[in-house]
Amino acid sequence: MIRIIAGGKKHDKNFSEIIFEYEKRLQKPYNLSWEFFEEEKLIKKLENWPFTGRDYVIICDERGKNISSEEYSDLLESAFINGKNVTILIGGAYGFPEEIREKADFIWSFSKLVFPHMLARIIVTEQTYRAAEIQKGSRYHHA
Repeated sequence: MIRIIAGGKKHDKNFSEIIFEYEKRLQKPYNLSWEFFEEEKLIKKLENWPFTGRDYVIICDERGKNISSEEYSDLLESAFINGKNVTILIGGAYGFPEEIREKADFIWSFSKLVFPHMLARIIVTEQTYRAAEIQKGSRYHHA
């Protein structure tokens, strides 16, 4: 299972349809669950959140590492093989403080560009679907 914790409001109606389309195609262990927090409350929650190692924690941040779809797929598959659930954190406009970033297992940059968090949610959802399809060997991903 992949849990996505996002700063900001629930999905905007215009983005929900796109996100839902990819979500409904996903199957275990790639199925998604979402939690939403106001940005300030999200930071406070994560300051006290037990980064215990039971979850593989990915932070989406433009200061992270840019990886290919295949590498993302391998990263998720490795986490699942090692018995971990995956938690993906999507911050607000200013990302996460360094003390939270240091606790993550991986910091993922989509590109050198900065995206609004609603678009980041779509990217995470589509890339997670693509990762599942790569593992299946489907034609969705044609590298």
